[in-house]
Amino acid sequence: MLAPGASIGILGGGQLGRMLSIAAARYGLKTHVFCPDDGSPAFDVAHAHTVAAYEDEVALAAFAESVDVITYEFENVPAATAAFLAGRRPLRPGLTALSTAQDRLVEKSFVAQLGIGTAPFAAVDSVADLEAALTRLGRPAVLKTRRMGYDGKGQAKIGVDDDAAAAFAAIGCAPAILEGFVSFAQEISVIAAFGDGGTFAAFDVCENTHRDHILDVTRAPATIAPATRDAAMAAVRAIGDALGYVGVLTVELFVLADGATLLVNELAPRVHNSGHWTIEGAVTSQFAQHVRAIAGWPLGDAASLGQATMTNLVGDDIDGWLELLREPGVHLHLYGKGKARPGRKMGHVTRVTPRPA
Repeated sequence: MLAPGASIGILGGGQLGRMLSIAAARYGLKTHVFCPDDGSPAFDVAHAHTVAAYEDEVALAAFAESVDVITYEFENVPAATAAFLAGRRPLRPGLTALSTAQDRLVEKSFVAQLGIGTAPFAAVDSVADLEAALTRLGRPAVLKTRRMGYDGKGQAKIGVDDDAAAAFAAIGCAPAILEGFVSFAQEISVIAAFGDGGTFAAFDVCENTHRDHILDVTRAPATIAPATRDAAMAAVRAIGDALGYVGVLTVELFVLADGATLLVNELAPRVHNSGHWTIEGAVTSQFAQHVRAIAGWPLGDAASLGQATMTNLVGDDIDGWLELLREPGVHLHLYGKGKARPGRKMGHVTRVTPRPA
């Protein structure tokens, strides 16, 4: 168990690392952010930072020596980097969770082996594999790289008349997974924390809508049946327990048209964009909860404080920051990034409607 004054190492310097650092500071904990990108937004609020490549073992060793526990804000940390650091300091969540979430085929196979539903899928390493998978799964389908894709990157939808070879070329002929197309009614996510001693605390299930493959709006709680909510919570608990998880875990799921059938879409072994509403909308934010979990502290109360809506500010959405500040009840978060670009997450706003007394 860490004591106040201890230091948390964070791999990655984006907005999630920034918000983790802010949460840690509230508890008297320091953060040291390691990121190869000079000027990363997390650097502004961290106690210390290192700018070095993830392959730089001299820098990694010095980083590990300076902290008491290590976590990460994104799941594409090189496996060799994670293993190197895990041999020197506790890594939370651990290597199993990280390696599972880094590879879409491994992830889907892991979830399916637990008896939890997913879209139908097949491994694709060649055009011939893709043709065979399309015959089995049908069209439309979605071809995704096994690694490194996010916010719609590394993906190609294959319709009835689309050429399979062209789709494979569009993702760089990388090792891939083909997923059968799922017609779903809602996309939801469950964000839950797993403590060092097996404790568990989940936030309200939230509902997500996307714009241009990027999360646009999250609403919590989701408008789903209580039985569906309970099933989603049970699936997340089973996944985390099987991974021996410590920290905050996010699981995205599809709710099918019957309102009851759930399919796991994706795992994220970290705090998540769809959990930003918890900063103002829950007793304990996802960031504070993650800090508490990896520090070996008791988990906080995950109860919500009302109906919350979080809206991402992407690209030039940020230009409206002054008008947002004039709106009563709006909680504005700006990430301190440089130039706004199309598709770049620049901030978010949260609105919370308290429950009637």
